[in-house]
Amino acid sequence: MNNRCNRWRMMNPLHLVLSAIIFCIFWWTIWGTGSIASAAPMPEIQRRGYLTIAVKDNLRPLGFRDDSGNLQGLEIDLAKRLALDLLGKADAIKFQQVANRDRLSVVLNNQVDLAIARVTATESRARLVSFSVPYYYDGAVIVTKDTAVRRISDLTNRKIAVINNSSTVAQVRYYMPEAELVGVKSYQEARSLTENNTVDAFAADASVLSGWVQQYPQYRILPTKLSTEPLSVVMPKGLQYDQLRRQVNEAIARYTAEGWLKERVQHWGLGTRM
Repeated sequence: MNNRCNRWRMMNPLHLVLSAIIFCIFWWTIWGTGSIASAAPMPEIQRRGYLTIAVKDNLRPLGFRDDSGNLQGLEIDLAKRLALDLLGKADAIKFQQVANRDRLSVVLNNQVDLAIARVTATESRARLVSFSVPYYYDGAVIVTKDTAVRRISDLTNRKIAVINNSSTVAQVRYYMPEAELVGVKSYQEARSLTENNTVDAFAADASVLSGWVQQYPQYRILPTKLSTEPLSVVMPKGLQYDQLRRQVNEAIARYTAEGWLKERVQHWGLGTRM
């Protein structure tokens, strides 16, 4: 018995070294990327005193920077209103700019509490994250600078630019089967083709094209909406986030009922919510 105890005492330092190595590897796995996970349940958010929210900063009029570098837009207004109602201060937010490809992953990886970054709520995405009730109904529309084009029927047998592989392709084909579709890689390419009259119009998301019209007033959005897609706040799944999800949903439902969201939508030139 004493010999076994002596052997344990001799091996114990080795065990301590191995434990330390395992401990370091564990924490390096969590923190080694330099990206501190900051999502939290509502009680923790209240204790720390701020929300972390992923937003767009280059998507007028939803989320963009003005000439002074300040964040502006419908989604920025919504984020500030949520901070005011949940924490008592509109500036109780740490904003994180996010690329389109990362809008869900920053929530999945607990890097932010919420994402308000022009995310359409879909069934497939809902398997990964939770969505709030919609705060705006987006959808495909058509923009043109041709003064002779007043309605979508005026574009029969004419050229319409669409983003390659986007859902808008099928929507335009449904409404205008005889139109000639011209695939483009970006909004910039579509504007270039429209400017030099290679195409007669461009079909894309209403929220983005509303910002386009604000920047380039020679363009007009045709009145027919080709689709309706709900934009929602992205929230984490899990029972520990129930209170956060409930408070966000209740707040957005209240903003809708009171008309605050409608006023903000119209303020940013996005038209009437449908």
